[in-house]
Amino acid sequence: MTRFFAVMIMALAGIAPAYAQNASEIARVQSGQSCVGCNLFQADLAYRDLPGINLAGARLRQANLSLVTMNGADFNGSNMSVSNLFGARFTGANFRNTNLQDAVLVGAYLGSADLTGAVLSRANLSGAELDTARGLTQAQLNTACGDENTSLSAGLSIAHC
Repeated sequence: MTRFFAVMIMALAGIAPAYAQNASEIARVQSGQSCVGCNLFQADLAYRDLPGINLAGARLRQANLSLVTMNGADFNGSNMSVSNLFGARFTGANFRNTNLQDAVLVGAYLGSADLTGAVLSRANLSGAELDTARGLTQAQLNTACGDENTSLSAGLSIAHC
C-alpha cells in the first residue's frame, strides 16, 4: 500500500510540477526578443514597448504587463492567468487559446486582437476596449466581469464586477 501511494505522489508531481521563473528568458523578452514557450512566470514587462514579439506557448502566469504596448504580439496558447494587464495596448495581438483566467485587463486596449478560444474566467475587463476584438463570444464574457466602460461589439454584454 505504501508503494502505491508513493507512485501516486510521483505521478501527481509529474502532472503539476512547480517551475520557477527563468531570469535569462525574462531578460531576453525585456530586451524585445521573441521567446516561444519560455517560462516568464512573474516577469515584469510593465511600461515596455514590445511590438510584434512572439510569446506563443509561454508561461506568463502572474506577470506584470501593466501599461505595456505589445501591438501585433503573439500569445497563442500562452498561460497569462492571474497577470496584470492594466492599461496595456494589444492592437492586433493574437490571444488564441490563451489562458487569461483571473487576469486584470482594466483599461486594456484590444483593438482587432484575436480572442478565439481564450479563457476569460473571472478576468476583470472593466474599461477594456474590446469592440473590434475578433473571436470574442458571449460564452467567454459570461465567465468574466466588466463595467459600464467596457467597450464591446453590438450584441455582446458583460456582468458588472
